[in-house]
Amino acid sequence: MTKRGIDIAISLSWLILLSLPFALIALAIKAESRGPVFFRQKRAGARGKVFVIWKFRTMVDGAAKKGLGDRVEKGDARITRIGSLLRALSLDELPQIFNILNGDMSFVGPRPTLTHQVEAYNDHQRRRLEVRPGITSWASVNGRNRLSWEDRIEMDIWYVDHLSLWLDLKILFKTFWVAFVTRDGVYAEDGANEDFGAPLAPLAKSTTETKPEINS
Repeated sequence: MTKRGIDIAISLSWLILLSLPFALIALAIKAESRGPVFFRQKRAGARGKVFVIWKFRTMVDGAAKKGLGDRVEKGDARITRIGSLLRALSLDELPQIFNILNGDMSFVGPRPTLTHQVEAYNDHQRRRLEVRPGITSWASVNGRNRLSWEDRIEMDIWYVDHLSLWLDLKILFKTFWVAFVTRDGVYAEDGANEDFGAPLAPLAKSTTETKPEINS
């Protein structure tokens, strides 16, 4: 079976198994704060094709226009309580199963980035766009946001060059360990995640003091 065939088979199975957890998460999000259940955003996929990614909303509605914009920091005041838990366990990524069924993503592949980030790539860095992006990646299980963007992209390119079913299985198994046990790399070491290719917004002191410690 091809990788695409495996993606479709697993995603259909997961939609059935996760239907109840999906409903419970949706209810919790709606009960805590105003706004939609899902967060949608344009991302760059294979060969730079733009698609809309789906996630469970973990921040207050309109968060991109507040605080650090697209950047997120540890203890960010825009993150809701249920959002903090979803981020810590990477459960906010689960709706991307719909992106997999649609053919925009795979379970394993370089994480899909913002379009302005791709515009800043050089020719070498654009190689990470040679395959479908994934819910999890080689970089995600080897440091995630603790890594610099340059290191993450190099890991993505290494994955492209060594693509195999066995490597995907290794990443999937390691993802469960990282997501539910170590929770490594949810945030960068300085507490605020970088935004590749864009000016960094200054860290607002107030955002780190109004929310307990809790990414991506």
